[in-house]
Amino acid sequence: MYSKVLCFAALIAVVVAHGHAPAYSSQHITKHDGEPEVVKVGHDGHVVDYHTHPKYEFEYKVEDHHTGDIKSEHQSRDGDIVKGHYSLHQPDGSERNVHYEADKTG
Repeated sequence: MYSKVLCFAALIAVVVAHGHAPAYSSQHITKHDGEPEVVKVGHDGHVVDYHTHPKYEFEYKVEDHHTGDIKSEHQSRDGDIVKGHYSLHQPDGSERNVHYEADKTG
């Protein structure tokens, strides 16, 4: 146990000695739909395989100023409609942004 703590402390000391800025990364996922279920429809008791309305949100971000890796993405789905955006910082300092949307007809 002490060797793991010592190795971790040594790693922190090396990073601090080189003056690296801290990196940041996160992600978030929220799922809103329910479980699939079998539903009887009509008077004859006909069984239909029913799937709930899909709905979710997804997001992630990375910010590492030492390597220049800076990007993010967000996507959501509500039924057949998917919307999203992603962003990427280019090495020349410019930022590339892409917005997209798709539906059942697309």
